[in-house]
Amino acid sequence: MAELIRQQELDVEVDFYGFALQDVDENQVPIEYPEGREAGSAFLAAREGRLDIESAGHTHTATLSAEVWDGEPAAADDRGEWEARGEARIHSPSGELAVWGVTGGPMHTCLKLADSGGSWRVRVYCEGRAEVRRSAQQGVPEGIEHYLVQFWPAR
Repeated sequence: MAELIRQQELDVEVDFYGFALQDVDENQVPIEYPEGREAGSAFLAAREGRLDIESAGHTHTATLSAEVWDGEPAAADDRGEWEARGEARIHSPSGELAVWGVTGGPMHTCLKLADSGGSWRVRVYCEGRAEVRRSAQQGVPEGIEHYLVQFWPAR
């Protein structure tokens, strides 16, 4: 059974309906976020060195729970009322991912996957999408949309 190695809780400043998790070594990412982003398309899109995530709200603060596992974890189907989910692979040369906003660029928050680079499988879940879609039309909501991101080594 897979064991949880690390867990982080953070706030994500979403703008223009999106954000990304991108390797902190920008020299290893051929196309930096948001270049090549396909706004309004897939919930999760994997690019070299980054993961593009599409939100349901234009401008708001979402919460993100990131988990790093030593093997494939059990699906989190019973841990939330997920309205969207996706799976992908990412190669992180540095072992750390920065959170990027569409216009804001890199935020001061990073997710540590490992002490060195490697390839990872990832599952992304999201809840609160319908509510943040409504709320973001009247203001800048906080903490309505929640993401769970699970990483484990790709074999």
